[in-house]
Amino acid sequence: MQTRPTSWFDQLRQALTLPPGDLLRDLVYRRLWTSILISSLGGQITMLALPLTAAVLLNASPTQMGLLTAMEIAPFVLFSLPSGVWLDRVRKLPVYVWGETLLAFVVATVPLAHWMGWLSMTWLYVVGFVLGTVYTTAGSAAQIVLTQVVPRSRLVEAHAKNALASSGAEVAGPGFAGALIKVLGAPMALAVDAVLVLISALILRGIKVNEEPVKAKNADFWRDLKAGVQFVRNKRLLVSLATAVGCWQLCHNAAIVVQILFATRTLGLSGQTVGLSYVALGAGTVLTSVMGHRISRRLGPGPCLVLGFAVCGLGWLLLSVAPANAWGVAAFAFMLFTFGIGAVLIFINFLSLRQAVTPAPMLGRMTSTMRWLILIPAGPGALLGGWLGEHFGLRSALAFAGCGALLLALLAWRHATIREVRELPKPDGADDVEAGLGAEAMPGRAPDLIPNK
Repeated sequence: MQTRPTSWFDQLRQALTLPPGDLLRDLVYRRLWTSILISSLGGQITMLALPLTAAVLLNASPTQMGLLTAMEIAPFVLFSLPSGVWLDRVRKLPVYVWGETLLAFVVATVPLAHWMGWLSMTWLYVVGFVLGTVYTTAGSAAQIVLTQVVPRSRLVEAHAKNALASSGAEVAGPGFAGALIKVLGAPMALAVDAVLVLISALILRGIKVNEEPVKAKNADFWRDLKAGVQFVRNKRLLVSLATAVGCWQLCHNAAIVVQILFATRTLGLSGQTVGLSYVALGAGTVLTSVMGHRISRRLGPGPCLVLGFAVCGLGWLLLSVAPANAWGVAAFAFMLFTFGIGAVLIFINFLSLRQAVTPAPMLGRMTSTMRWLILIPAGPGALLGGWLGEHFGLRSALAFAGCGALLLALLAWRHATIREVRELPKPDGADDVEAGLGAEAMPGRAPDLIPNK
């Protein structure tokens, strides 16, 4: 008896059907995943519309663009350490929900101020500072909510699905954002982001988790904060990672403050074309999200981290010498593509290494301390990039970032503590560390990967 050949429709339906036991069959996780997808899509709008509002509508100088980026980074430096201790004492889901709600409100003030004729760079500075504050507190809370929704034995699967949601938004989001900017203008496009983030917050409100804040006896805020700093200081690998990634953040922020200006003023790109170019960033992110674990397993986490520095530096350096024609536009897209590859290579290994050496009870404070350390150089990097762009030309800031990242890759390769890490280490004296790995993976907008978010 011959079986009927399977039609293409049946094959498609079979491909789209979730297998038994898939995490997305769980209602609570599905709500969280949907919230991540919607919030990430909105984040792509803000990533383009906010700097375009400053660069095109308000005609911001490179120094002003650097200051805008520095205002988004400042809360990480100011609040990361105390927020880590505070979050250990409160319920995380309400912090996450209220953070998303505040995010929607703050973003919505930009189109409102534009409509009322009040919009200025000072207004954007305040918006940037509040956004950074939300990412510092609610973003850290979001990292922990995932571990309350998903069994620890399935965290790797959850991280992969979250990365797929974020990467999908990075591919589709820039083109969508560019079209909105063309039709509505950059300020009004932010209203769409506000609506998307508000929807994300409403979805999160439907999530149920069982959590009771732990009230430790004889808890002392400053003692607990110093314990986290002391733990990082005593781990040579953590100090080396913080130093290397902090230097990369300096280079990255020197480049990011001028790249929109370079695209619009040197290359003459419209907001829509800039948005389409950013699709290359999503493509690089998706490609490396799929291949990154395989690359890291073959090369080792340390060498893979160094490779990420070099790939980013190559893209920035090539853009700094690109001509102001079609080849320059291609170089801009190529820079975004290489940044997507390099940033993912850096952070999948950076996050894994820092978690691997940390016992579960110390993960929260270690994370806040490491975020604080790596973002201290980010603000000066943004200001330096703006100063170089204004006084020596936009290409000089890109060249500084490219040469700096390539030099960093060389120095990191010569540093045995990083170069010789070929597999994830184990924490000292912690048998239950495996249960804690992955606790810091942040759904949605990831402040470590996009430092000023």
